[in-house]
Amino acid sequence: MLDSVPEILRLQAEGELSAVAIVTAALDRIAAVDATINAFTHTNRELSLAAAAEIDRKRSAGEPLGPLAGVPVAVKDVLCTRDMPTTCSSKMLKDFRPPYDAGVVEKLRAADAVIIGKSNMDEFAMGASTENSAFGITRNPWDTTRIPGGSSGGAAACVAAGMVPASLGTDTGGSIRQPAAMCGVTGMKPTYGRVSRYGLIAFASSLDQVGPLGWSVADIAPVMHAIAGHDHRDSTSLKHDVGSYTHALASKDLRGLKIGILRQTMSVEGIEDSVRKSVEEAAKVFVEAGAEIIEVDLPHSEYWVPTYYVIAPSEASSNLSRYDGAHYGHRAADIATDADLGPLVTTYCRSRAEGFGAEVKRRIMIGTYALSEGYADDYYNKALKVRRLIKSDYDAAFSQVDLLLGPVAPTPAFKLGDKVDDPLQMYLCDLFTTGANLAGIPALSMPSGFDASGLPLAIQLQAPALEEARLIFAGAAYQSVTDHHKKRPASFGEAV
Repeated sequence: MLDSVPEILRLQAEGELSAVAIVTAALDRIAAVDATINAFTHTNRELSLAAAAEIDRKRSAGEPLGPLAGVPVAVKDVLCTRDMPTTCSSKMLKDFRPPYDAGVVEKLRAADAVIIGKSNMDEFAMGASTENSAFGITRNPWDTTRIPGGSSGGAAACVAAGMVPASLGTDTGGSIRQPAAMCGVTGMKPTYGRVSRYGLIAFASSLDQVGPLGWSVADIAPVMHAIAGHDHRDSTSLKHDVGSYTHALASKDLRGLKIGILRQTMSVEGIEDSVRKSVEEAAKVFVEAGAEIIEVDLPHSEYWVPTYYVIAPSEASSNLSRYDGAHYGHRAADIATDADLGPLVTTYCRSRAEGFGAEVKRRIMIGTYALSEGYADDYYNKALKVRRLIKSDYDAAFSQVDLLLGPVAPTPAFKLGDKVDDPLQMYLCDLFTTGANLAGIPALSMPSGFDASGLPLAIQLQAPALEEARLIFAGAAYQSVTDHHKKRPASFGEAV
């Protein structure tokens, strides 16, 4: 299976494979395995092959080609695409076809990547298991009885199952890094504002960020380079120079690099021994590569999850208020007007009740309560103050070290259905990831081994704002002396 972005680019440049052949192989792979995995909500063979044929034509004619020419990429179904539905895996948007592309989709097309389909997700990106989709659950390719993580579960699973070499996900509280960890692939959450949110259907506007997933740092670096940069249509988009992320892959010498281990995360209740040992083993690898390991404190880390689960639902309550059956989204049919509510409010209530799933409703209600008169100071405004303390913790830590090392999730992938009826346990899946979103810093999830059951384990590196290149540099050094990212799910045999 063609699962390496650099290899796909090399094979085309040397004339060994055409873009049409590469895209055909990806589409055939999707047809063969996605009935089991359910990583995609939509694909279009005709459109994908036409895009590939145009790339081959340009290559034959000697015309300039983009840096991702002929690379099949999946896009999370929360990013607008003008030629495919964008549903957020929700009944509320099941018939929505955007009239425009998201900023990152435009950049992928400009780079000559082939957008092969839309990946499944937790509805409106709210979840940690991809069990909250109106299009059915997504399964983990390493063990199809287990979750792939969420909310970008489809984006991680389609890479892990060998359907595409790279994908785009979104990360609001860990939704790229956690599924990457559970599916044994590499994923990056960029600095807030580094990648355009134009055309990203909002969950929590101050937290959402788009980022890449692939097998290795070498796979995600060129995708990250293609999608990063300023977009005037996004008021939060940063104007800082991007530089070259692929150049950061070159050096493997970590001498002089200081890496902090978060003392609190390594002793927290609920973290499995296999996860803790995986981080400790990774620390040894970094030391052998020349880095120095230093224990650091983030004093307010215990407040990451409660702070996140006030701010994110509050912003979701505001953002999702537009889906009312009148302005946007699903509209309930054959409404019998409630005499006490009137026809308009009845339409709102019925449409939202039918269009939203249980988890989305839960978070809307939490957020609405936190924003309500008399409670906003006790909840939302207080959470914003704690968020400032969390950011100050990171600033203090990065005055001592260059990177932070820790786990991604407390456990490997758990069984489908295990936590679906226990929202609090599901929210604790975000124990180690929400801090980076609250602080707006970049973070990288990388495979770091396997537990006794053969399930993937992962480590997380976090860096100061705008230091994605530092993450890529350190990640590439780690992957140059480890082979965890080279392992493939045995259930799909040699074809994966």
